[in-house]
Amino acid sequence: MKLLFLSLLFLPFAALAQRRQLTVAADGSGNYRTVQAAFEAVPDGNAEWLTIRVKPGTYREHLTLAAAKTHVRLLGEDAARTILTFDNYHQKIDPATGKEYGTTGSASIHLYAADFTAENITFANSAGPVGQAVAAWVAGDRSCFRHCRFLGFQDTLYTFGFGSRQLYEDCYVEGTVDFIFGSSTAWFERCTIVGKRGGFFTAASTPDTTRYGYVFNHCRLLGAPDAPAGSFYLGRPWRPYAKTVLLGCELSAVVAPAGWDEWGKESNKQTTYYAEYASTGPGAAPAARVPWSHQLTAAEAARYTRAAVLRGWVPR
Repeated sequence: MKLLFLSLLFLPFAALAQRRQLTVAADGSGNYRTVQAAFEAVPDGNAEWLTIRVKPGTYREHLTLAAAKTHVRLLGEDAARTILTFDNYHQKIDPATGKEYGTTGSASIHLYAADFTAENITFANSAGPVGQAVAAWVAGDRSCFRHCRFLGFQDTLYTFGFGSRQLYEDCYVEGTVDFIFGSSTAWFERCTIVGKRGGFFTAASTPDTTRYGYVFNHCRLLGAPDAPAGSFYLGRPWRPYAKTVLLGCELSAVVAPAGWDEWGKESNKQTTYYAEYASTGPGAAPAARVPWSHQLTAAEAARYTRAAVLRGWVPR
């Protein structure tokens, strides 16, 4: 009887190792009803890719993928119908501590683990215009997002990981006031970035020891229908050595002619690196850009390859 009990106890882990796949469905038709339960089922120290399929639905959860739960692939069927959301924000009181959540604590999902991939998922913060309210906080190295949406208002996407490498491919990000921000090295490929009310598309805090910060390759930087022309800057430096480069991007009229802002600190003009190559659209105004930004030559732009920026990492 004891042996039978032990075999039943360990059966789920044996099955997990064999199929490397879990399914989340709110209606109970999968292995788990919540995404967090599936995250917790991933063995610590997981060394082989494990797919968590999320069936269409809106999952209102405050999510955390722990650092030990690596090699997770989160797979939805359709980003528009597979939504992970919560509504914490900076000044909201955390009942566990009696203190404000703060910007980091406001995130709907915290991704600590390295080797993480998400496809066809919406990450959202539904708190609205109440200050900082992060949709996704991404810290793990080698984090990859394809066909995902990031929805929020202020501070939507926090690329937190110091020196971590992140890829965003065919994604959609919307927000206002520094809504893509942080210290990671991140490559954005064919993404649509939408400014909602006015502010700054980016606020990189690239470490001074890191060669690359944010690179947007063939992306579209647009404004919401009611966003006034010239109401968004391409970026401002959260930290002095911020680096952001745009390659072949389409810029709508929402982009301010000056392009970049030094965040009220003269010394940032000497330490930041902001550059464009072959921008198109009504927001492309190279002659009007601030003089301390850069317009790259073809030879300079050619040095910005995905392999170089992501330091040899080839996403799975």
